[in-house]
Amino acid sequence: MIQPFTPEPIRFVAEDGTPVQPLPERYTPEVLRDLHRLMLQAREFDRKLITLLRQGRTTFYAQSSGMEATQVGLARSIRVGHDWVWPYYRDHTLGLAMGVPMAELISQCLGTNSDSCRGRQMPHHFAAQRQNFVSISSSIASQVPPAAGNAMAQKYLGVDEITVCTFGDGATSEGDWHAGMNMAGAAQAPALFVCENNQWAISTSIREQTASETIHIKAKAYGMPGYYVDGNDIIAVMEVCGYAAEQVRSGHGPALVECLTYRVGSHSNADADAEKHYRTREEVDAWLARDPITRLERLLAHLGHPVTAEERAAMIAQTHREVDEQVLAAEVTGQPDWRIMFEDVYADLPDHLRQQEAFLRAEQTGGRA
Repeated sequence: MIQPFTPEPIRFVAEDGTPVQPLPERYTPEVLRDLHRLMLQAREFDRKLITLLRQGRTTFYAQSSGMEATQVGLARSIRVGHDWVWPYYRDHTLGLAMGVPMAELISQCLGTNSDSCRGRQMPHHFAAQRQNFVSISSSIASQVPPAAGNAMAQKYLGVDEITVCTFGDGATSEGDWHAGMNMAGAAQAPALFVCENNQWAISTSIREQTASETIHIKAKAYGMPGYYVDGNDIIAVMEVCGYAAEQVRSGHGPALVECLTYRVGSHSNADADAEKHYRTREEVDAWLARDPITRLERLLAHLGHPVTAEERAAMIAQTHREVDEQVLAAEVTGQPDWRIMFEDVYADLPDHLRQQEAFLRAEQTGGRA
């Protein structure tokens, strides 16, 4: 049984790739290789999107490099398309691992006609209807209260769905986070709250934003168990999040999981050169040595199923080709027309918007119909 409120993060695999406790039988070499493929794909997707950003083909992006084990592990711990996910703005790896097509993510980042939002949402703020992946918002912790309400509705309806709500450590310093946690705890709603504790809330360290020793310990205030897991150990993430999810689903009320991880990149493209401003190169290098992809590769080598350099290079090249192909496919659809701003909101357009539409049409067409 997974225990709550452990003093140290729960771990199954050491940083050198050796198991520190018996691995469940379901982690066959084939399963581990599939997890490795997903994590490596997400890492390379990150790198390619940063290139697109520097080329001016998109305007905003928040990397998740270093956090792949947390997000892929969570995706493999829930019932995708059945449960509901209220994400935060660094969760594209979670989306990819849940089966959101890369083409949809790229179209949304580029804001082309192939984007389901047709360019009307901030780049890198996607939603995915088939996966029950709710639209991302930039407002810190704003997803937590509606996620609690979603879970309360699930309890009222008597369904076996759960609500999964993710956030960074910075969100736990916001009033919305405490309000949502309190609502879910008081209602004993089926909500799984997952803190992707990557150590930094933009430029504010975890030590500067809370006097609490950990994040998961805060669960005690809201009457729910708190679990502490090594977020760079994908097996530990899957075991803890999977256990917590099924406890929530079984009617035991909400739970909080803190995944201790690290974002090795900047907060976003608006926050370049983090090491020059608020953290040290030594700190980043120390966490790079704990890289979740490298740890899984070391585990596979320990089990006698190593990922060769040639295999790794082939997977990287394949991801780069796929991103390049999807970028071209999205761009060829063109940019959305100005008329879309008047669509999809009202069944009957109000008079003031009809007037604005007519004004813009005249301006765009030089008075021609």
